[in-house]
Amino acid sequence: MTILKKILKVIDTISEMSGSIVKWFAFLLVLVGSYDAISRHFFNSPTIWAYDVLCMAGGIVYMLGASYDFKHDAHTRVDIIYGSLSKKAQSIIDIICSLTLFFPLMITMFILAVKWSIKAWIGGEVMFTSFWYPPSAPYRTIFALGIFLMLLQAIAKFVRDIYFLIGGKEID
Repeated sequence: MTILKKILKVIDTISEMSGSIVKWFAFLLVLVGSYDAISRHFFNSPTIWAYDVLCMAGGIVYMLGASYDFKHDAHTRVDIIYGSLSKKAQSIIDIICSLTLFFPLMITMFILAVKWSIKAWIGGEVMFTSFWYPPSAPYRTIFALGIFLMLLQAIAKFVRDIYFLIGGKEID
């Protein structure tokens, strides 16, 4: 049991670290967006790189922040019925939805993201949304990493739900 608790704690720590890293990319969003707006509107000197940096930083915040949000149960959910159910009923719903909806979708997305990332590294793919043409491989790799981290956190939640359903108490 202590090994399982340690594994769950490691997964939770990774998600927390991911959230700590993401906050700096949110800060980067503000800095780059402000710089671009000021240079474009006040100095009539738009950048060729800001749009891509904003898109990449926003994607990083979204993808690496997903596991942190999942850990803190901060994802959007319609709680009209779910919130009024007992913890046991919530665990049953979470287990069923994880097995039938979440895991199949996320595993498929992870496999595709890894293939997409490998293809970008091998082919030297670049983003063609601007004249800057930044390499896409690092961004695609972070996308795959974000899905992987979310899958890890979902597995931790799944284990906790199973444990609660069987044992009647939380594992932590």
